[in-house]
Amino acid sequence: MILKPFMREGLFPLPVTFISTMSPDGVRNVAPWSCIMPVLRPLDLICLASAKKRDTLANIRATNQFVVNMAGAQMQDKVIPTAKNVPPEIDEFELAGLDEKPSHVVSPPGVAGCYAWMECECVQLYEEDKHVLITGKVLHLEVRDDVLDGEGNLDVAKAKPLIMTGKKGVMNYCTAVDLGSQESFAAMFTDGADPFGGKYR
Repeated sequence: MILKPFMREGLFPLPVTFISTMSPDGVRNVAPWSCIMPVLRPLDLICLASAKKRDTLANIRATNQFVVNMAGAQMQDKVIPTAKNVPPEIDEFELAGLDEKPSHVVSPPGVAGCYAWMECECVQLYEEDKHVLITGKVLHLEVRDDVLDGEGNLDVAKAKPLIMTGKKGVMNYCTAVDLGSQESFAAMFTDGADPFGGKYR
């Protein structure tokens, strides 16, 4: 089957996160976000793609701060309430019935009920005609203890990360399944040594 190019998101399972920001006047904003990714394994950077007219982007421009909130499947009912186009003076935490989690190093609060939080500062905006790429530095990374396994790694069966695939006119929600199979990063290198292995100690 040949698909229209813009339907590429139907073939990419995308994480559904919530980005929380705060205006200079202290108004809390939260929006669902799937166009997001880490920037290379050894770095502490994350990249978001944004449309030009977004309150989230306006707040990041003004304050340089945001929180990436990693949502579990139980938060799927919060996607649409936080996605609606409302005036910037509206507190979207209140609108969506979300509780806040106080942040440690940035002003915007996190979203309570998520399984992990990345408190970030904006380090670069890459401006294009119709979109902006936001590069952020993760200043504080926190995860709930109850979604970790005995070795301190994410247990996807416990976290149930919220994932979306695009269908024709709809967002299809799903989650991840652990296959119980692992490979060492070191296996990619001919000498069997992971050059970034020391960062995990």
